[in-house]
Formats: sequence, structure tokens, C-alpha cells
Amino acid sequence: MTSLLFSIILAALLSATSLIVVVLRVSPLTSPGQALPAFFASILLAVAATATILLYALWKWFPLHAWDEGKILSISLRQGIFLGLGTIILIFFHLLGVLTWWIGILIYVVFLLIELAMQY
Repeated sequence: MTSLLFSIILAALLSATSLIVVVLRVSPLTSPGQALPAFFASILLAVAATATILLYALWKWFPLHAWDEGKILSISLRQGIFLGLGTIILIFFHLLGVLTWWIGILIYVVFLLIELAMQY
């Protein structure tokens, strides 16, 4: 296991733990200036790190290209960050009250098109 992969697994565990702490212990009613940024940061890190690990396993399980470990991990990290950013935008639109199902699909389609454009 590479040190970068170990770091991403450790980041996933720590970010999931911080997300649980923020959800269970921080009250947005008493301190909204601290609760909302902490929630958004922890959800971004948790989704990005977990998605990176899952996408890395998926790329390793279905080898469509002859890439080395570093290339697969960098692609998985980029896709995980895009998925995390899409989730943050989705939650933010939900907080604003403007989220519908087709806007949610369009958010993820935009990040999918960015990912497809970055591969070539």
C-alpha cells in the first residue's frame, strides 16, 4: 500500500469522525457561524475521501486502461473531489430552498462533463 493511499484512508476515517462529531455535538442554533462551515468542511472531506477510496477500488477491480498505481490514484482523487464538491453544492441549494430533482441531476452532470473533458 502506498503512503498516499494510506493517507487518504486515514483522512477518510478522521473526516468521518469529524462529521459525526459535528452532527452530534455542534448546535447550529447556538453558534451558526461555526456550525455551518464545520459541517460543510467535514462533509466535503468525508465524501471526497470515501469516494476516492471507492473509486480507486473500482478502477483497480475493472482495469480499463494500463495505468500505474499513481495515475489511478490521482484520477480517483480528482473524481472524489468532484463528487464532494457536487454534494456540497447540492446541500447548499437544499439549504437555500431551490433544490429540485432535476437541478440535482444537472449539478452532477456538470461535474461529469468536467471530468470527461479533463481526461482528453
